[in-house]
Amino acid sequence: MNLIELNRSLVQLRLSGMAAVMETRLLQAQSENMVPIDLISTLVSDELACRSKRLLERRHKQAQFRDAERRLDNFDFQFNPKMNRSLVFDLATAGWVGRREDALFLGPPGSGKSHCAQAIGHAVIQQGYRVLYREAHALLEELADATLDGKRKEHMELLTTVPLLIIDDLGMRKLPLTAAEELLEIIMRRYERASTLLTSNRPVDDWGKLLGDSAAVTAMLDRLLHHGHVLKCGPRSWRTKAGGPEEGK
Repeated sequence: MNLIELNRSLVQLRLSGMAAVMETRLLQAQSENMVPIDLISTLVSDELACRSKRLLERRHKQAQFRDAERRLDNFDFQFNPKMNRSLVFDLATAGWVGRREDALFLGPPGSGKSHCAQAIGHAVIQQGYRVLYREAHALLEELADATLDGKRKEHMELLTTVPLLIIDDLGMRKLPLTAAEELLEIIMRRYERASTLLTSNRPVDDWGKLLGDSAAVTAMLDRLLHHGHVLKCGPRSWRTKAGGPEEGK
């Protein structure tokens, strides 16, 4: 079997990471007089690294973050120095996801809630968890569409079983009359089974009026806050500082 045939066979065996570096590793083996076991070990390590990279790329894509470049290393903590940065970094280690706890980020528009939420989502993926990101209005629209298509059960299963569900910008847009009921069902089904991170530009005291159902809101907050981490992201706004509509959302 020549090198071309070997590469073809490796691809058929779904060892494309190994196939991609085979020629380079053979040259290295000749140059360094590697014993067979060292060559095989190196190739296996290459394959594992390739699979890990592909898995992370797939999970980042599946999460469907709105702003793919929102990471902790490009977040301006200095602008809001009172923000609890220790909490942000603790959440980024994903320990709370393993414990099936929740998080609530509150603050005015432009104060960094979405940036932090998505940055933490990226970090949680790096720790080996699946993440799903949805803006609140989009989540409810998708659920309504799934209901009309007869696929509510399957879609609700996705929303309630993913290890971390990020619901962003609650209160940013007008929500349907069923919003409180739908959100409560999601939160209840996830409670102590999976982690939810919810961001809102409205104080929790306004949620009853916002969603039109004070009883449902109370039940939802009871569960979110029972094992919840609360991050206050205001009052200053990056948009005011930067003069643009996108900065720091």
